[in-house]
Amino acid sequence: MFGFREFKGHFCQNNRLQLLVNGEEFFPQLLRRIKHAKREILLETFILEDDRIGDALKTALIGAAKRGVWVSVTADSWGSHFLNPEYIEELADAGIIFQIYDPQPEWYNGRPKLFRRLHRKLAVIDATYGFIGGINMCNDHMISSGPEGKQDYSVELEGPIVNELRDLCKSYVRDAKDEHLHEFVEKLKSPDKPGTTPMAFVSRDNRRNRSDIEKAYLAGIHEAKERVWIANAYFFPGYRFMRALRKAAKRGVDVRLVLQGDPDIPFALPMARALYDVLLRNGVKIYEYRDRPLHAKIAVIDDEWSTIGSSNLDPLSLAFNLEANIIVRDRTFNGQLADQIEALEQNSTKIENDWVKRRRWYYLVKDFFMYHSLRHFPTFAGLFPAHTPKIRELKRAFETGEGRTRDADLRRQYPESKHARRVTRKQDYDTNTEIEAKEAEV
Repeated sequence: MFGFREFKGHFCQNNRLQLLVNGEEFFPQLLRRIKHAKREILLETFILEDDRIGDALKTALIGAAKRGVWVSVTADSWGSHFLNPEYIEELADAGIIFQIYDPQPEWYNGRPKLFRRLHRKLAVIDATYGFIGGINMCNDHMISSGPEGKQDYSVELEGPIVNELRDLCKSYVRDAKDEHLHEFVEKLKSPDKPGTTPMAFVSRDNRRNRSDIEKAYLAGIHEAKERVWIANAYFFPGYRFMRALRKAAKRGVDVRLVLQGDPDIPFALPMARALYDVLLRNGVKIYEYRDRPLHAKIAVIDDEWSTIGSSNLDPLSLAFNLEANIIVRDRTFNGQLADQIEALEQNSTKIENDWVKRRRWYYLVKDFFMYHSLRHFPTFAGLFPAHTPKIRELKRAFETGEGRTRDADLRRQYPESKHARRVTRKQDYDTNTEIEAKEAEV
């Protein structure tokens, strides 16, 4: 099943996972683990907002810090652009390390660039519990927030796989140390084995692991014999991915795509629809989910392989952003995700084979040019040099210093960590040089 030569993921055994559907299941479980944390919390998110969910998270994190738990939070500067400085100040006052990924320069007052964002959603607590999925730290991932509440998924992990999540999070935090774990440090050498599920942790960056998540998908699709079911929010993959889906459908595999029919970003739908013609002609079934915005990043292949994480199947996720997924080999979990995808289908509109014929001719011309221009977009955009922006709301009250770990091995393994910046108040130190001098004394 996993013989595709380009996928080099390492599967570790003896893990356990629990599927969490939407914010209604995810946030209570995450907050419960934070409230019972004893030594260490590492949190990464694309979006952090000062709303009902953000306030509950802040309260839980500050409570943990007051109990003596070492806490770090890393948020992306684009996704968390509108976060209030007061929110960050409350965390900093409690002793929590708050970091911003890829902050904008002082001279620039606008929102940072959209490319090369930290799009992961990860949490690791006491090297025991890990969370990974597509749910951001904000209220619009609650179905109860209204018709714009996003349909999404996450999982809680236990077992050796948690240490792999922790290594990635730790590489972005300069002050992260194994010693913070105290009595839990033994879990790094001999992690608990609460289950029997094999998993592989795959991440994407712009240096060492540029296509690991895509290769993991392709490994499964190339070997699929019965089904390839994918539910994904933003669908515009490259030629190799499209070819793999077409070939799978031609050899009799049940290939289904559940995509957004009511997207939160307007251009997501026309981009995906530009691919419908070629997919439908090759036997791929397509459904547009219309109940609410779909934010899922899940897939099942045959009756064992499945994946969940932060990666969409579009140029931003597959060619620019920092992403993280897990690949799971487990029939029970595969069945759970398959049930979720079938439930999405029931609230979706199936795109019939004559859908393309009913479209105006100029839509077909537009789709043709859109596809062949956007499929080369990552190559062209990659020619432009990356810069280091800083968030406008932060720059008037805060300065930033290097955040990535001092561990040379982790720096080499995760070179993108150099763009993490620890946020400090200007009244605490006059310059970043003073911050470094203070750290040297410690």
